[in-house]
Amino acid sequence: MLVALVVLAVSTVKAASCDNACSGHGTCGQNGVCQCFDNWGVGMSHDSGDCSERICPFEFAWVDTPDKLGNHHKYAECANRGICDRETGECECFPGYEGKGCARTTCPNDCSGHGRCKEIQDMPFQITPHQYATGDFLSQKAHTFSDSYHKWDAEKTRGCVCDPEYGDVDCSKRMCMHGNDIMDQRNDLTTARSYHTQFIQMVVNTANSDDANGETDTVNLASGNTFALTFTSKLNETFTTIPIVFDFSSSGFMDMVKDVEFALESLPNNVIDDVHVAGQMARMDSGSEEYANDPNNANSGDIPNTVAGTNTQSNSVYFNITFTGENVQGPQNLLTVKTTRCQDGCTPKLSGIELQVTATSPTYIAQQVTELSLADYNSFECGRRGKCDYSTGICECFSGYTGLACGTITSLV
Repeated sequence: MLVALVVLAVSTVKAASCDNACSGHGTCGQNGVCQCFDNWGVGMSHDSGDCSERICPFEFAWVDTPDKLGNHHKYAECANRGICDRETGECECFPGYEGKGCARTTCPNDCSGHGRCKEIQDMPFQITPHQYATGDFLSQKAHTFSDSYHKWDAEKTRGCVCDPEYGDVDCSKRMCMHGNDIMDQRNDLTTARSYHTQFIQMVVNTANSDDANGETDTVNLASGNTFALTFTSKLNETFTTIPIVFDFSSSGFMDMVKDVEFALESLPNNVIDDVHVAGQMARMDSGSEEYANDPNNANSGDIPNTVAGTNTQSNSVYFNITFTGENVQGPQNLLTVKTTRCQDGCTPKLSGIELQVTATSPTYIAQQVTELSLADYNSFECGRRGKCDYSTGICECFSGYTGLACGTITSLV
């Protein structure tokens, strides 16, 4: 009887040695120290204590103090952008942050119902309007994989991608038409007028096959397949052309160049009212080059042998797209070439073109779109001769001017 009482007393002391019996959220270990279950502890230091408080989620810190090795953006509770509620284990994020552990930024005004809140990695170049700011226009490039964003906050920082016709950081404003300032004169009226011209290069895939005589010929796999071009207007409206049949034959290439021009001018709403297309191809089998130039267009000319540091290559096609219409005056957003196969359910339905790239010398990329020449025309909101009513998207022209972009003079001087 005495032995039983001693054992019971020792057991009671041992069970009571951990504070508050670890609050039911841990097990009592040696020396009366609680071994807390996951996400339980006490205080900011997350000591075990009596396991009475919750620990909030950890995420990469937005701002923290680098350690002696220079490491920063380490894991921190609530990403250092919120206060942990120890009762619920949830972060009370500071304004501008949200999500588990305050891991991501909010979008201003939830994009006002006129846009989508996207991560910075999903906001490549040319998704939003007004990318033509002051600077070197020729340095602008179409969005490519090499231009994607891969830094530490790629899945954390977010911004608004506005719907067509809406702009500003929170997509709250209706955008107005852009046009040339009717009173802006060229510096030298004796020279030929210059238009905005874009250069497109595609290097297509080829395969070797034996003909009936046992000789090896180069057969182009792209011929007969279709591709398309996508144009983004100054109002951030996106238009994609009808399918364009790729023809790499000597007899059909010039027809394809005409098809490209027709497809662009056929986009809805007369968004491109006039455009001229020049083309060139270089075939590996014959080494020949075919040209399709418009003699009435001073900018079309022959395709340059070197553009943006890329040499003219065999199995390649090149286009000069020159915007000459009233609705496309001044610099325009770079076109996007759609070559990916896209069948049932896609608009337009494309069979696609297989492109190729080589790492041997000379090196070249499979596809590029660059700006080849600047325009004498400019492009201003309301033609710089009016104010935009951002609630309606209509230009309020100054006295003496009228039109969608205030591009018409109503009074004689």
